Amino acid sequence: MAKIDRLKKDRLREFEARQVQNTTRRERLRKDQWVWSGAAVIAVVISSLGLFSYTTIGPGAPLQAPPTSLSENREWSGEITISGVELAVTLDGANAPQAVANFVQLSSDGFFDESACHRLTTDVIYVLQCGDHLGLGTGNPGYTFGPIENAPTDEFYPKGTIAMARSQGDAESQGSRFFIVYEDSTIPSDLVGGYTVFGKVTSPLDAFISAFVTPGTDDGSPDGRPSALAKIESITIR
Repeated sequence: MAKIDRLKKDRLREFEARQVQNTTRRERLRKDQWVWSGAAVIAVVISSLGLFSYTTIGPGAPLQAPPTSLSENREWSGEITISGVELAVTLDGANAPQAVANFVQLSSDGFFDESACHRLTTDVIYVLQCGDHLGLGTGNPGYTFGPIENAPTDEFYPKGTIAMARSQGDAESQGSRFFIVYEDSTIPSDLVGGYTVFGKVTSPLDAFISAFVTPGTDDGSPDGRPSALAKIESITIR
């Protein structure tokens, strides 16, 4: 009988020990789960903050047009050289500060260098359009801006005008594309207005017309890719 009692007591102690062990294991597991959950939450928060910083103020932040203050609200002068033809130009920082700031910055960065002018029009509207490295008329420097500045209310763009190109019906689609008016042109406005005039050519356009306009377009149409290569070699603004 005493032996049986001892066995019962031993089994009871073993059972109680296992219960304590299981309880301790469950408590440890519960603590570990809280620790793991907390660590996961912290990791997500840190990751989210890192992504937010990267995409708002870090290297992943979207590009933006330079501040209008860069235009200094003054007249700038300089030269645009296109396939050996040099054009003296002035930029109107007072009336088109955002477009001028943009052009000054892109020129300073060498953005336009080695880009070919991609569109020539030779009937009613007389312009050569440049500034798109893609050569498709859709490229930009990684950002766009608006609104339209200094557009003529009478839709008249005199010979020598330099203006911003943009997408039809979108005032916020200005980027790097611009056009040079080589003959007086009336360019109709669309639903959002006209085109930002930000400068003018001050030198004669005879050599420009002879080199790039007279040869016409690739397919002979009044609106297409210039037949003669018109590549921007350099732009100097001061």
